[in-house]
Amino acid sequence: MKLSVVVPAHNEEGSVAETVNRVATALASAGIEHEIVVVDDGSVDGTAEAVHAVGRGNPNVRCIPSHYPRGFGYAVRSGLDVFTGDAVAIVMADGSDDPEDLVRYHALLEEGYDCAFGSRFLRDSHVVDYPRFKLVINRVVNFGIRLLFRTAYNDTTNAFKAYRREVIETVSPLLSNHFNLTVEIPLKAVVRGHSFGVIPINWRNRSSGRSKLSLKEMGSRYLFIVLYVFLEAHLSCGDYRRGDVESTGQRRGLDPISDLPRVDPPAERVAVR
Repeated sequence: MKLSVVVPAHNEEGSVAETVNRVATALASAGIEHEIVVVDDGSVDGTAEAVHAVGRGNPNVRCIPSHYPRGFGYAVRSGLDVFTGDAVAIVMADGSDDPEDLVRYHALLEEGYDCAFGSRFLRDSHVVDYPRFKLVINRVVNFGIRLLFRTAYNDTTNAFKAYRREVIETVSPLLSNHFNLTVEIPLKAVVRGHSFGVIPINWRNRSSGRSKLSLKEMGSRYLFIVLYVFLEAHLSCGDYRRGDVESTGQRRGLDPISDLPRVDPPAERVAVR
């Protein structure tokens, strides 16, 4: 299974080359066929040049300009428009995600799961220097999503996830132009009948540059997309579910929403590793 890695990048000259090199090394060492697509989201620094320099020595690496207006969601969508793999992962350019977790994501997909999700908040997860205020907001938002969708998964807002190609086809067209894309894709995937496995992952705060996420700006956008998917789940009569899901909404014996486990133990459809 070829894995494409989409890396949205806006003014990440100080970290993107190291991030790409670490991802490439981890995937190559594991023998995983891959490509790394860095999407330059209107950077005004040397982000594109840094990636091109890496690409000159590694044919699996390329940098493309976003063909949409500037915005995190737009940049990811640009990468999803052009990736060539059987599956795709979204990785942050700031080096906060652990490339070794990508290898584990790939293994989950190889096992047959449609989606590979990670959580920074499981027993074996390792998180370094998470800003306290953002951590509080993160926990509140994810708790709300857990209540609303009755799911045990506790890190929906994290962008770092992997999906089979058919999942991206199922959840399209995508609506989010900004960071709310991080919740649109996984929530749509689950509501529309895709299976997923969950593993504990590692996260480390960026060491250079600054975060592009504005909590004040994104609040209403997150709320909009969460409510949109919630209403789809309850009012659309299954019109948007993938074609091989029975009309009852069941697949592998579990309903995409109501039968998800309320705690973290493994289930047939949701694996926690």
